[in-house]
Amino acid sequence: MSVLPESLASWIVIAVLLFWFVGAYNRLVRLRAAVLQSYATLDAALGRQLDFVQASISAAPQTGESSQELLSSIAPLQAATTQLATLLGATRLHPLDAGGMAALGTALQVLISAWQRQHPDAVTVFDADGTLSRPVAAQPGAAAAVVAAPSTAEPIAWPEPSAAAEIARSQFNLAVRNYNEAIVQFPALLVAWAVRLRPAAPLR
Repeated sequence: MSVLPESLASWIVIAVLLFWFVGAYNRLVRLRAAVLQSYATLDAALGRQLDFVQASISAAPQTGESSQELLSSIAPLQAATTQLATLLGATRLHPLDAGGMAALGTALQVLISAWQRQHPDAVTVFDADGTLSRPVAAQPGAAAAVVAAPSTAEPIAWPEPSAAAEIARSQFNLAVRNYNEAIVQFPALLVAWAVRLRPAAPLR
């Protein structure tokens, strides 16, 4: 029986390893690209929410309130809108940065809370699939009665009555979960370590 020369056997092993590395790398890159693509959709949806809130601030009724009273009533919402817009712009440059996404999530929750205080009867919660909606109870601390899967975030009571933002957030979080799971699986984690792929963070 003929035996492969040692040099030929080594080249075959190297070729197989290289083929595997390229395949694993391409898969991780596709998953990373899916996160970036889904974030672009989410970014646009959050931008529309900001536009909606800003338009409501601009259209605030003037009757029955002095200029000072009106300013003090909408100031928290205006500040939250400005903060979210700033962080959204920063996150747009680095959507895979976990710290930036956490800051964006905090700013979003501040905006939602400010909106609910200003308009307690004008908030709507959508399921992740966008098919169900219901008004949010006005009592402090009340939350929508939604049974969410363990891997999904609690639905957000969006100011604009549209399911687009919740659907986009759900798709982004799913893409992040798939990407994060892939880069910690052995042996793909070796590829992720070699090319410095870091975990992303969902938008809570």
